[in-house]
Amino acid sequence: MEWVLAEALLSQSRDPRALLGALCQGEASAERVETLRFLLQRLEDEEARGSGGAGALPEAAREVAAGYLVPLLRSLRGRPACGPDPSLQPRHRRRVLRAAGAALRSCVRLAGRPQLAAALAEEALRDLLAGWRAPGAEAAVEVLAAVGPCLRPREDGPLLERVAGAAVALALGGGGDGDEAGPAEDAAALVAGRLLPVLVQCGGAALRAVWGGLAAPGASPGSGRVEEKLLVLSALAEKLLPEPGGDRARGVREAGPDARRCWRFWRTVQAGLGQADALTRKRARYLLQRAVEVSAELGADCTCGPQEGNGPSLFWWSEKKKDELLKFWENYILIMETLEGNQIHVIKPVLPKLNNLFEYAVSEENGCWLFHPSWHMCIYKRMFESENKILTKEGVIHFLELYETKILPFSPEFSEFIIGPLMDALSESSLYSRSPGQPIGSCSPLGLKLQKFLVTYISLLPEEIKSSFLLKFIRKMTSRHWCAVPILFLSKALANVPRYKALGIDGLLALRDVIHCTMITHQILLRGAAQCYLLHTAMNLLDVEKVSLSDVSTFLMSLRQEESLGRGTSLWTELCDWLRVNESYFKPSPTCSSIGLHKTSLNAYVKSLVQEYVKSSAWERENCFMPDWFEAKLVSLMVLLAVDVEGMKTQYSGKQRTENVLRIFLDPLLDVLMKFGTNAYMPLLKTDRCLQLLLKLLNTCRLKGSSVQDDEVSTVLQNFVMSTTESISEFILRRLTMNELSSVSDLDRCHLYLMVLTELINLHLKVGWKRGNPIWRVISLLKNASIQHLQEMDSGQEPTLGSQIQRVVSMAALAMVCEAIDQRPELQLDSLHAGPLESFLSSLQLNQTLQKPHAEEQSSYAHPSECSSVLEESSSSQGWGKIVAQYIHDQWVCLSFLLKKYHTLIPTTGSEILEPFLPAVQMPIRTLQSALEALTVLSSDQVLPVFHCLKVLVPKLLTSSESLCIESFDMAWKIISSLSNTQLIFWPNLKAFVQFVFDNKVLTIAAKIKGQAYFKIKEIMYKIIEMSAIKTGVFNTLISYCCQSWIVSASNVSQGSLSSAKNYSELILEACIFGTVFRRDQSTKREDHYVRICAIKFLCLLDGSNMSHKLFMEDLAIKLLDKDELVSKSKKRYYVNSLQHRVKNRVWQTLLVLFPRLDQNFLNGIIDRIFQAGFTTNQASIKYFIEWIIILILHKFPQFLPKFWDCFSYGEENLKTSICTFLAVLSHLDIITQNIPEKKLILKQALIVVLQWCFNHNFSVRLYALVALKKLWTVCKVLSVEEFDALTPVIESSLHQVESMHGAGNAKKNWQRIQEHFFFATFHPLEDYCLETIFYILPRLSGLIEDEWITIDKFTRFTDVPLDAGFQWYLSQTQLSKLKPGDWSQQDIGTNLVEADNQAEWTDVQKKIIPWNSRVPDLDLELLFQDRAARLGKSISRLIVVASLIDKPTNLGGLCRTCEVFGASVLVVGSLQCISDKQFQHLSVSAEQWLPLVEVKPPQLIDYLQQKKTEGYTIIGVEQTAKSLDLTQYCFPEKSLLLLGNEREGIPANLIQQLDVCVEIPQQGIIRSLNVHVSGALLIWEYTRQQLLSHGDTKP
Repeated sequence: MEWVLAEALLSQSRDPRALLGALCQGEASAERVETLRFLLQRLEDEEARGSGGAGALPEAAREVAAGYLVPLLRSLRGRPACGPDPSLQPRHRRRVLRAAGAALRSCVRLAGRPQLAAALAEEALRDLLAGWRAPGAEAAVEVLAAVGPCLRPREDGPLLERVAGAAVALALGGGGDGDEAGPAEDAAALVAGRLLPVLVQCGGAALRAVWGGLAAPGASPGSGRVEEKLLVLSALAEKLLPEPGGDRARGVREAGPDARRCWRFWRTVQAGLGQADALTRKRARYLLQRAVEVSAELGADCTCGPQEGNGPSLFWWSEKKKDELLKFWENYILIMETLEGNQIHVIKPVLPKLNNLFEYAVSEENGCWLFHPSWHMCIYKRMFESENKILTKEGVIHFLELYETKILPFSPEFSEFIIGPLMDALSESSLYSRSPGQPIGSCSPLGLKLQKFLVTYISLLPEEIKSSFLLKFIRKMTSRHWCAVPILFLSKALANVPRYKALGIDGLLALRDVIHCTMITHQILLRGAAQCYLLHTAMNLLDVEKVSLSDVSTFLMSLRQEESLGRGTSLWTELCDWLRVNESYFKPSPTCSSIGLHKTSLNAYVKSLVQEYVKSSAWERENCFMPDWFEAKLVSLMVLLAVDVEGMKTQYSGKQRTENVLRIFLDPLLDVLMKFGTNAYMPLLKTDRCLQLLLKLLNTCRLKGSSVQDDEVSTVLQNFVMSTTESISEFILRRLTMNELSSVSDLDRCHLYLMVLTELINLHLKVGWKRGNPIWRVISLLKNASIQHLQEMDSGQEPTLGSQIQRVVSMAALAMVCEAIDQRPELQLDSLHAGPLESFLSSLQLNQTLQKPHAEEQSSYAHPSECSSVLEESSSSQGWGKIVAQYIHDQWVCLSFLLKKYHTLIPTTGSEILEPFLPAVQMPIRTLQSALEALTVLSSDQVLPVFHCLKVLVPKLLTSSESLCIESFDMAWKIISSLSNTQLIFWPNLKAFVQFVFDNKVLTIAAKIKGQAYFKIKEIMYKIIEMSAIKTGVFNTLISYCCQSWIVSASNVSQGSLSSAKNYSELILEACIFGTVFRRDQSTKREDHYVRICAIKFLCLLDGSNMSHKLFMEDLAIKLLDKDELVSKSKKRYYVNSLQHRVKNRVWQTLLVLFPRLDQNFLNGIIDRIFQAGFTTNQASIKYFIEWIIILILHKFPQFLPKFWDCFSYGEENLKTSICTFLAVLSHLDIITQNIPEKKLILKQALIVVLQWCFNHNFSVRLYALVALKKLWTVCKVLSVEEFDALTPVIESSLHQVESMHGAGNAKKNWQRIQEHFFFATFHPLEDYCLETIFYILPRLSGLIEDEWITIDKFTRFTDVPLDAGFQWYLSQTQLSKLKPGDWSQQDIGTNLVEADNQAEWTDVQKKIIPWNSRVPDLDLELLFQDRAARLGKSISRLIVVASLIDKPTNLGGLCRTCEVFGASVLVVGSLQCISDKQFQHLSVSAEQWLPLVEVKPPQLIDYLQQKKTEGYTIIGVEQTAKSLDLTQYCFPEKSLLLLGNEREGIPANLIQQLDVCVEIPQQGIIRSLNVHVSGALLIWEYTRQQLLSHGDTKP
């Protein structure tokens, strides 16, 4: 069309000056500039043919360039591309720039003045050097791209070098900074796509300058941006690689660059293969492929230098090994292409081919690498960083299996890869999930492979490398936030590394850092296991000669003893043995050296450790704060380790030896403790440290899992401590009662003293309590002194800090005494009559706030050296508030003791006693109100004693003060719900909350009066169940407590009573169906089973002969059926293992458990509902349970058989395939009629029914009917019933026909399969009736997910509810338990990857690879498709569809038809011969006759696209890139060129930079791409729709 217009203009005026002058007038719109451009190109063509005006044309061209185009470009350089003016919009601006640049090139050529080109280039270069942020940079690129071909290589060589250098710097990101990454990327794309290809065409200096900039050391991947460098390299690939051809071509190219020989080029390619951006990866693959193609066609040897060490080059080529090299690189590129799919079913067949790459890469002769191993690492890195986690897991497993079948040469690249990308991939927790079918509790397959890999790899490492590798490996474990699961398996793998002296002090510190990393998780079991493995690692890999015992002890302190290193565990024993073996080899400790001990023995180290610990320095007197507990923990740990190590040495020496060793260690401590009572001037910190060590010794000494009496060390230590009891208790009594604790920091000491006193009480209770015991006297004196202090301080005097602290101390002491008496009845100091303690506690002013002392009083009272600390500690209201809260907490501890002791004196009515002798007990309403006040005052970690008081008060007041009790429920629940993430205090508080809200007395009273409390309790019940879905174990606490209390209450009544439980049967119902369903990636190790186990065991204890039990079970059964119907109505169709499926499954499991206790009268009322459930659409496992319970009912109560026969009388439309349920029941008619003497009538009825269904049109129904018929006929033959002789021919022929089915089709297979089905072949409804079948065997065989299998040992391990007398019915005694799902379930046959390995061709892989043998024929691109369009007389749009990359005729035919329908201007194809293909014609339906077709071969596309850009077309590609635009958001310009990619590889990398924009189609599904014809049709329609709307035509 443009050429026709140019001819028309030229025919009107033959004077080019006038014609060009006319076009240069007016506004410089895109249309005007484009018209000028194609007119100048037409004049240029005429000039080339010698038909133009020789004199006027050059002068006219100079005038257009100087007077119009250059000023236009200057003006565009000065204006930013933004604003409301349409002429300033980026799209319009780019269109004008391209047209002006092309016109300028024509002017320069027509003018015949090379100096003009150089001048324009100089001016544009200045703008380019100003950086991409300068407004003229884009215009400068267009000018340079236009005039570059006109520059002279020799005369303008320096200029070309400067332009090339600036262009490379801009393309590599030199023009933008971190804040302007977007503009820098745009610059790189424009320079790489427009300017650099033009410059390298100039050859010589420009090409050398471009390559120099790309290969410079500063442009390495580590310092530059890989994406931008690959963009440039892929655009210039044809010039940077040798050109295959004749001798002439090779001679010309000898001086040119050869990127194959540059190692920086290959490092860039490798970096690109692992980038996150898909387009960057595509460019890297393109460069690799082109380099291999060129190498194969040149046929010359090539080596990339310099070589790194003794290994192979990054790339090399040898003509002798051409076939092996081609095979290697073909497989390599194919694997990388296939990995782009992200679909495991496409990628999985490729994984075995990785083994072939290793076979090619390692020499069989000398075992050395032939190919650089970094290429293999690129494949694994790509897999590890895939978005598809399944692919990531497959890649990790494949890498870990490398050394199972082959031994690879050592390479530093491998070690670096393991420390880097592999460990990064291993940090993903989901990789460690169990395989399908793997039993719960078994180790992760990936974890086992990791363990085996690490052991093998380290054993193969050179000796000089092992230590550094292990240290880097351990340090990597500290370099990121690891989840608990990965750190566990990595630690386990390290622990299994064979013993080797690899780690010194640095390794020990690194292991300690790893342990610190594990402490951040709340998963205690995983955390403890990881600590155990890391300790094993230290014992296996530590070089003891490089570390001291001091270093080891510090490391051991990083382990939590309560989680891992507990005394008496196997780990403790192994540690002791390790210390015993190595104690003489440790490096001397600083402690031992300081006291002159040069021999490093464990005993000497521990002895000096205790001496140094007990020793007190003079400066410590100045410090008033409590010492840190760390040192006490360390000393106690090492003392007990040393004692146990000594015990290993002398196993048969007896108790005397242990006592002597322990006394040697503890003599300094015992000497100080014995002086506590007599030395009043002992330094305070010395006493604190000694008491801390004493406590830690007692706590650490306790054995895990056995009684203390069995341990000699514990016995000896307790005897030592008891010998110091009098001294210690006198000291503590003095400190607590003589006003010696007067500062805020002393409250910590008070806590320490009370803990020590509690331990002493416990020790004396173990050996037997005697009234003359010194501890007895101390407790009495402490109680009396504390009461006296509290009474004296209520006198109303102005409080001082010292007096207030003493008040807090006295209340804490009283609380300790009350707790000790409450927990140990033998400590009762007085009789049940109220003594001074009870009278005082009952008269306490509850929730009394301690008045805060004034700052002046604090400072005057405190020691001068303590003033600053005292003021700092107590001046803040928050700090004093904590002290007050502790004081109130201790009050409620005392009151809880009082209420429990005198609970019988609490009145149940609302009336108050006029003169109560125990006010807090006998005025419960006032006490309850105080408790509610305390709940608002105390923090959530201090409300436990208030809950204990509420447990006593609420049952007494629920009838008379219901509203007050409900308020206590609400306030307590508010506290519990706020504690959901506070692990340490949540569970004790929850247990106490459940005990007072769900106390059996409370439940009974609430159900009796049916007031608001009853509904509030149920509301809280459902809230607890809701919380348990998030926090496992919450419902366990509730159901366990309620079941235990109901069992006790039932057993305490002569005939048993469950009256209160019946009113809360919803709780048992919810427990029976409890269990949350998680997505696979969210599933965790939860113990939801125990909620159901508790409820089921409770139901098993109920007695059907007891009326209250019977009524409870019947009510529960009705609620279960209601629940089943509700679930069925909520969702007509539900998927296997969905929440609906599981709930219904649990309902019928519970009904099966209840069945033996349900009588005929009750079943008569629900039998219709059970039959109706059989007609409901259900999953297989539920059908089995329904069929089973129907069989059991009919067996026990044959009276229901008439109703069963009625089920077969429903209309066939209503029955559909649900009749299979009742036919399955009929197959067990021999069990049903077991107790019926006369079976003939029932058998006859059954045969008549079954025969009708044997001829049903539904195949499944016929199968079930035939199975039932076969089993029924077997029973008839056994009974020899003559009445059935008439039916014999029909039945025998039917069975014979199905048995003798010919062929191996699905019908015969299904008949065999259904006969082998466990429900018909093995299952016995009576003998298999047990809990194991109901909850484990049947769910397992019926395809339920493993989460629903409850093993029978879980029932026995759960001891909160006892076993019933008939426990034997829990276990299965039949063959059913030995069946596996595979015995009857069809197994899908997957692809045999081993067999796939042996295939010669990759027939099972989607090939997505660029054709290797493309040639670039020298064809003329001048295709006058405008004439053809005019000949067709077709009205066309301005859309060009380029399909040259598409191979399949079907896709081309469909596109041709689509383009014709929507009026595209032209369809570009790779070869016009495609139109003669029958498949093309079948799809195109003659559209090629009405649509202009143009042939542009793939190698010509770059030039074709460049030409269309100059004509004002916007090049649009259908490709998913990081900057792709959504199709629904993109506005198509009128002149649009749509480039469609190849079916396999999409748009090649060397064409992507030619695109102006990438558009992607929004997708919702999993498959990553559409068919190319479909994609093209969607974009063509969207273009057409937008153009119709823009022209005001809404009709399609």
